Amino acid sequence: MHIHILGICGTFMGSLARLAKDMGHHVTGSDENVYPPMSDQLADAGITIMQGFDPSHLSPAPDLVVIGNAMSRGNPAVEHVLNSGLRYTSGPQMLADVVLPGRWVVAVAGTHGKTTTTSMVAWILEDCGLNPGFLIGGVPGNFPVSARLGDAPFFCVEADEYDTAFFDKRSKFLHYRPRTAVLNNLEFDHADIFPDLAAIQRQFHHLVRTIPGNGRIILPSGEPALEDTLAQGCWSELERFGDDAAVTVELVNDDGSAFRVLENGRACGEVHWHMTGAHSVKNGVAAVLAARHCGVTLADGCAALSRFAGVKRRMEVVGRVDGITVYDDFAHHPTAIATTLEGLRKHAGKERIIAVIEPRSNTMRMGVHKARLPDSVRLADAVIWHQPADADDALGEVVAASAVPSQVLSSVDAIIDQLRAETGPCHIVIMSNGGFGGIHRRLVEALAAR
Repeated sequence: MHIHILGICGTFMGSLARLAKDMGHHVTGSDENVYPPMSDQLADAGITIMQGFDPSHLSPAPDLVVIGNAMSRGNPAVEHVLNSGLRYTSGPQMLADVVLPGRWVVAVAGTHGKTTTTSMVAWILEDCGLNPGFLIGGVPGNFPVSARLGDAPFFCVEADEYDTAFFDKRSKFLHYRPRTAVLNNLEFDHADIFPDLAAIQRQFHHLVRTIPGNGRIILPSGEPALEDTLAQGCWSELERFGDDAAVTVELVNDDGSAFRVLENGRACGEVHWHMTGAHSVKNGVAAVLAARHCGVTLADGCAALSRFAGVKRRMEVVGRVDGITVYDDFAHHPTAIATTLEGLRKHAGKERIIAVIEPRSNTMRMGVHKARLPDSVRLADAVIWHQPADADDALGEVVAASAVPSQVLSSVDAIIDQLRAETGPCHIVIMSNGGFGGIHRRLVEALAAR
């Protein structure tokens, strides 16, 4: 079958393209924003990518068009699909119809940590010989790809609450029907499609309604928004971890790079890894508990987690030059920014930390989190905010309210020129959910060329 994917370079759609290719289908796709790592993965798989959304890409007509959730009415390719009566579906629906039937689905949902936690679960199952399938919205370091079919019953999926498509406004995760569900956390986000937190909670409760009675929901204790959601009704097993729960954590190192998992006060396993921060520890405990529901002991889960290689663009070290370490991080929400800097501060001690932030998500651009941004960067020593010259001066208020020395620069070149004078020891963490003009490698090259 010839499948053409509109919006193929998105993390979800690109991963789905890999699965379809592995199932023996002829896969092509169109997109406007084509950049690594997804573009590299698709090229390596032999999947043809066409630039833009010209209707000619759909001639001769494919057997099925999969329409990404970034596509909307008025897009020339979408209009051609509708006017020509071509068969079409959404990415989540295709995953549900073609890949997931008969699988034990492990779904990881939450405002933060979905990609990393899903990668952790997949790696634990892999390390323990279970060969799971997975679809992850990023590139996990332990695997060469972000998606694969696997030949075991288990399939791990990053369960996003964003809407499915222009013709299906349900959250993506409602298609997956998991047997094991991790609910990491829940905050207001995606202000472009949700009016308030209650609207997101409603979608999470719809997810809870799809989990079978012999399924299991894993969540950290002390998350009010999740508890309020579960109070609307829950018919599955619940397993909490953290304060006042049977499963707790004991830090071996203050920065979270080593910790023990205890059950009823008894140490069951110990993790030693390169990850840092309380959020990473939480993600790790959720992952070993999800793997336990699939049959992996806590001891084996912790041992596997000690061999976890992380995820590209999640505090990924892209270079070290003369005592300066440059990181690429996906943080695009005040909580994610704050927790990332907290983990880095505990790791770096008194060494200088510079945060370079591109507020690129729709919610950030709408200014919804503007009041929280100054406090989110308080653990940095300096902050550079990127704001294009033609944008409204929304970040001026953030800089004025910040206790940390901050500035707004309008171009990648200006940011690199500013950072070129830094000397080590220093940590520069670049935060964006987009390509950010290739700043990561360009900065490392500029530092090396001094």
